[in-house]
Amino acid sequence: MLGSKRPIFKPTAYGYTRRKRRIPRWLVLMITGMVLGAGGLLFIQKSYGPPMLTVEQSQQLHDELNTAKAENQRLQSRINLAERERDTSLAQVSEATEKLTHHDAIVSGLEKDLALFAAAMPADPRGTSPGIRAADFTNKDNNLDYSILLMQDSDKADKPFKGTLSLNVQGRYPNGRTGYFDSEPVPVELGRYTHVQGAVELPSGMTARQVTIQVYPEGNTQRTAAMRIINVR
Repeated sequence: MLGSKRPIFKPTAYGYTRRKRRIPRWLVLMITGMVLGAGGLLFIQKSYGPPMLTVEQSQQLHDELNTAKAENQRLQSRINLAERERDTSLAQVSEATEKLTHHDAIVSGLEKDLALFAAAMPADPRGTSPGIRAADFTNKDNNLDYSILLMQDSDKADKPFKGTLSLNVQGRYPNGRTGYFDSEPVPVELGRYTHVQGAVELPSGMTARQVTIQVYPEGNTQRTAAMRIINVR
């Protein structure tokens, strides 16, 4: 046919040939970008990122982390224990403070009662200060138990009295004979008042009948500061 532009097949000496297909340009660019990106990532990680750990290093880091956690737990347990002990101590201090306040109130009340009691006590018959305001004696198991109240006048209470107290005991033996016995001096010191009590051993077989109480100033046994005679019950 005249005028046709279809290609005319021309055989060659090498036989049949076929046109080669090229790789698309976009695929080449994509692969190149992936290679460059992966290489850049590895370069940045190697140059600026954290070092890669080996299996041994990773295990060591894991062990150290577990050890740190265990130590933190131990320290927290100690902190909790210390806080509990602190709370217990604070509670005990609070309780002790309340008891002390209560006891202080009791002591204050007793001091007021004692002040009233002291003011109401009858004076020493001799009118001395200090004076022997009251005394009680009891025969018991060949001993003489005694309880003696010494008092100073209120205007002299701020000047303490120091001295000794002695007992001159008159007694009777089973055969009816009368005997006398002097006790060892007992140190005494008082402001407003003091309570002296104790026991003295009597001579074998003696029963006390009467006691003369004598109070001497410190360093002077020649002049009595107070004296009183009390019958033994």
